Amino acid sequence: MTEASAGAPATAAPSRPRVRPAALGLPALGVVIAVAAWWLVTSGLHLVPWAALPPPQEVWSALTDTTHVLLPALLSTTWMTLAGFLLSAVAGVLIGMALAASRRVERMFAPLLVAVNAVPKIAFGPLLVIMTGWGQKPILTMVFLLCFFPIVLSTATGLTTTPADLAELARALNASWWQSFRKVRFPAALPQIFVGLKVAMPLAAIGAVIGEFYSDRPGLGYQILQYNGMGAYPTSWAAIMLIALMSILLYSALTLVERLALPWVKATTSAR
Repeated sequence: MTEASAGAPATAAPSRPRVRPAALGLPALGVVIAVAAWWLVTSGLHLVPWAALPPPQEVWSALTDTTHVLLPALLSTTWMTLAGFLLSAVAGVLIGMALAASRRVERMFAPLLVAVNAVPKIAFGPLLVIMTGWGQKPILTMVFLLCFFPIVLSTATGLTTTPADLAELARALNASWWQSFRKVRFPAALPQIFVGLKVAMPLAAIGAVIGEFYSDRPGLGYQILQYNGMGAYPTSWAAIMLIALMSILLYSALTLVERLALPWVKATTSAR
């Protein structure tokens, strides 16, 4: 062993990412507490009427009995949610880029976007069937109407709040507008854009279900209406639970995509 190697500090082996027990245990504990409270107010203390909220054991029994109906409906609703969300993401980012690029464009169209976002989307339901017909179009349109505004807002905010030191560095290097946008402004805006995407993802599920209320596609929203009409309230709640599970999984998948696409955010901020 040489003196140089003897005097060199020992380098620690790179640590492998570990899955903390709390990351899985705490959500599971929260579900257990919620189900226990649900059972207590329905079966234990009978504080809620059966038609309004059936006990969890009856909802589980209804889910197992109607799996052959609810699982295909879940796949249909998941597809509509993802398709509408992707359309909203592409359109929302492009619109947000246009607003950030021109102050005049922002002043012209920002009030219109706010007005469209302020209207209760369920009011568009019957009109969408008349405008687009039956099938997928009213569902995708409803998802788009619910999702695009937070994505537009987060994109425009991210692109107009580039850190001053990065903008100064781009100017010092004589970067063109496109180089500055591609290398500095857009990467710096990505954390803010993902905030809008994560806000929009649960809204996409809501929009898909509302759209299915006014569609002939046999998704979970359609099934909720059908089973409510038959008085099968546990089955309707089973469909609602599947919507909640779908939303959790899609949101978690988007969060994972964010961590993989933006590994520097956690390293350069105080994010947990």
